[in-house]
Amino acid sequence: MASGSALIFDEEMSDYKILWTVQVCEIEVPERLTVSYEALKTRGVAERCKQVPVRLATEQEILLAHSEEYLEAVKQTSKMSVKQLKAFSKQYTDVYFHQNIYHCATMAVGATLQLVDSVMKREVRNGMALVRPPGHHSQRSAANGFCVFNNVAIAALYAKKTYNLNRVLIVDWDVHHGQGIQYCFEEDPSVLYFSWHRYEHQTFWPYLPESDYTSIGKGKGSGFNVNLPWNKVGMTNSDYLAAFFHVLLPVAYEFDPELVLVCAGFDSAIGDPEGEMCALPEIFAHLTQLLMPLAEGKICVVLEGGYNLTSLAQSVCQTVQTLLGDPAPQLSGLTAPCESALESIQNVRSAQSSYWSCLNHLEAHSGTSTKRPRLDEKNSKTKETEKPVSESDAKKTVEWPEPLIRTSTDVRTLVAPPPGVEFSLPEGCQNLGEDSQMTSKEVQSIRDKYFQDVTDQNILKPLGKIISVLDQMMNRKVRNGCIVVSDLSLSVRCAYQHALMGLAERVLVVFIGDGNIPVKTDDGRVFLVQICAEETEEKCVNRLSLCLREGEGFTAGFMQAVLSLILPLAYEFNPGLVLGVVGDSGTLLAPVWGHLIGLLQGLAEGRTLTLLQGCDKDLLAVTLSALSGAPIPPLGPLGAPNPEDVQMMEKQRQRLQKRWCSVQEGLGLHSDTTVH
Repeated sequence: MASGSALIFDEEMSDYKILWTVQVCEIEVPERLTVSYEALKTRGVAERCKQVPVRLATEQEILLAHSEEYLEAVKQTSKMSVKQLKAFSKQYTDVYFHQNIYHCATMAVGATLQLVDSVMKREVRNGMALVRPPGHHSQRSAANGFCVFNNVAIAALYAKKTYNLNRVLIVDWDVHHGQGIQYCFEEDPSVLYFSWHRYEHQTFWPYLPESDYTSIGKGKGSGFNVNLPWNKVGMTNSDYLAAFFHVLLPVAYEFDPELVLVCAGFDSAIGDPEGEMCALPEIFAHLTQLLMPLAEGKICVVLEGGYNLTSLAQSVCQTVQTLLGDPAPQLSGLTAPCESALESIQNVRSAQSSYWSCLNHLEAHSGTSTKRPRLDEKNSKTKETEKPVSESDAKKTVEWPEPLIRTSTDVRTLVAPPPGVEFSLPEGCQNLGEDSQMTSKEVQSIRDKYFQDVTDQNILKPLGKIISVLDQMMNRKVRNGCIVVSDLSLSVRCAYQHALMGLAERVLVVFIGDGNIPVKTDDGRVFLVQICAEETEEKCVNRLSLCLREGEGFTAGFMQAVLSLILPLAYEFNPGLVLGVVGDSGTLLAPVWGHLIGLLQGLAEGRTLTLLQGCDKDLLAVTLSALSGAPIPPLGPLGAPNPEDVQMMEKQRQRLQKRWCSVQEGLGLHSDTTVH
């Protein structure tokens, strides 16, 4: 099984710079590469990665995405004078050439392909290539926007050809639209391209109408190009998460990629002079974490833009640490997406609704035009936590707190299987063993604290395993745990009550099964999610009960519930512990539970305790994979959820929207938004 993360870097790629004055190009400097790598070294992150040497791309590899005429023209730049380079650069838009740029560009492509090879051959689990020049604007016969060769487009074509892949997902979180990638794959249904980008009604570079949400691909590629335009600056963590929860992840899960490529432009982070956004570097830890359950964890992250050297370096570190498996930092103060972001999300979901089962229950409306600002936009309300960003304010120096140090535990996952059951543990897991056996005095203490009505020590003793794992989480000796239990009710009661006494101020409980478990939610410290087969009537705003129908459409409905309701609510609730509980699993398929647990790993700094009733080996195996960061079995391409389940979810969303802004109006699941 693959383990570890690759880091690909060569300082040679910083060996070119602009040789004349062009104001638009002055921000693309060699230090972009070197400060990123130095930050990884300083924080001790680089040494934890597998260092993969860079190679030069071959001409045949470059020709996968570029014409022979263009390649030959770029090759000639190594022999040009400064005057000739300047004239050659003027043939293209917002790009400059240098005598060494052809060499660096072939290194950038080669580094990206080295990363793809390392991941696809399972020499590593994932990785990041720090490359320069960037690539996503480059087109078949044209350099563009600092880009010479299209690194990620070539990587996708190379991966398809070399490894016979049928589905590749490209996620482009750069603040500029990667039009070069769109042009390359807009008729190709085997590559799903998602890009969010600053657009401002076509008044921001590259000023293209095809950067709007209405560009969905062409011919057989229709629906496989997903553009999410940001029509104002100042987008926050909340806006980025909403885009993932309500657009990217539902479509990506339905697509079921075999490889994920990330165009990692960090000009979408706070402080960047190009992006002028307000999302913190820590958000990239979470975006990376949310992608990791896809494609059995095969993720290749490739550097694109990023022009504030401080936020760039911080964002690179956040991304690589997540790839390595470090717990993501907690995000506080999340709010509803702003009106402009919500409008863009609604529009792209509507434009794509004919092509994706996860979206086709949405009302097909014409959408609000993003060709020009709405007449009432200047009067629209902004979130209380956000101030409108004026042009003068945007140019001021922006300050933000240094990200907190992220530390990993010696042991990632503690496991307590049933006695006598032999089980092969993934890397990072450790058997709890007999150390958790409690003395009579400790058992009496548990009884006095929680269970005065229970006298049988054979019932109380197994609870010591729960106490032991939670205490080791609190002392940061382990990150998470998995315990097979016999008495589910007592185990849940013990776990959440003990957690609230020191480990966590808030606990998220996710329960799969019918019936009731003894969880009190009235004081707001516990949020209970229950997925069951029997309908229940809930009135508490800290409870979400989802009754999903068995049979065809169950898995699609389960993932719809996870992405559109459970994750947004969980992130807003911001727990200090996630308690995952499986009782009678019924028709629950082990992989879908694994994906739920994997997606929840971004919460509570990864502190998750799973309690499994009985010993289903498949369920135990996939739980340990999700907790330890090992590959989770794919779900396969998803079909449509049951319409009745979608209506039920929408009813629950409407019930909770007055309390929880992450599921507000506009993020509905069904065209009929009236609950009867």
